[in-house]
Amino acid sequence: MARRGDRIGLATAEPETPVRPCESPGCPEPGGFRAPRARNALNEYRWFCLEHVREYNRAWDYYKGMAPGEIEANIRADAGWQRPTWPLGRLGGANPFDHPEMFRDPLGMLKDTPLHAQRRNRAPRPDEPPPELRAALDVLGLTWPIDAVSLRARYKELAKRYHPDANGGDRQGEERLKDISRAYSLLRRALPGRAAPATPKAG
Repeated sequence: MARRGDRIGLATAEPETPVRPCESPGCPEPGGFRAPRARNALNEYRWFCLEHVREYNRAWDYYKGMAPGEIEANIRADAGWQRPTWPLGRLGGANPFDHPEMFRDPLGMLKDTPLHAQRRNRAPRPDEPPPELRAALDVLGLTWPIDAVSLRARYKELAKRYHPDANGGDRQGEERLKDISRAYSLLRRALPGRAAPATPKAG
């Protein structure tokens, strides 16, 4: 009978894996520490001893060779874990608190409150843009109301200004041009009483 504390069926330790040599030329030490091979190969590694991995890390510059615009775009992408993001309510996303169903009151318990009375009696102002169009107007620098002629002229002006050919391929300018195109498309669809034309070509 096995005594208390005896272990039955002990697993034997796996044999040690062969030690990699340090990749620094002429170094006889084992390479027990890894470092990324390159900026575009972060999951591939070089192996060094402790002294040489510290030396490698001190010389490492992730942004080496990048233009200032590329560095800024890379930092912005890292802020969102390299995933596309949009600010809340931007370019067509209406404020949920402006939706009538947000404060739906089927029993009429809140109908006499000052807040609900104010919401019922409020008349839309002709110079006040719909909530879902405000961000797009800001992107294009326009005020409400708008017409097709001024909208198209403003789009062509901004598209020409931020076109990659006019900015030396600057990534920040390209992102700005994408926002401008989305804003134009949204406002174009919101124009009353006319069919939506194709987006004019920049330049």
